[in-house]
Amino acid sequence: MRVEVDRDACEANAVCAGLVPEVFEVDDEDVLHIKVGAVPGDLADQVRHAVRSCPKAALSIAE
Repeated sequence: MRVEVDRDACEANAVCAGLVPEVFEVDDEDVLHIKVGAVPGDLADQVRHAVRSCPKAALSIAE
């Protein structure tokens, strides 16, 4: 599974980074970065929760 970000919708609120910092990171210029290509299996449930928690619905999952 991979995580994709809609750059037009993302406001870099960092909710996802707060929930799963192993996968999401917001830099000093308020740009969201996905730190992994494929989400590790042990983080899949946490990442799904982070995607659902995005206040701008800017994240999606590609299986």
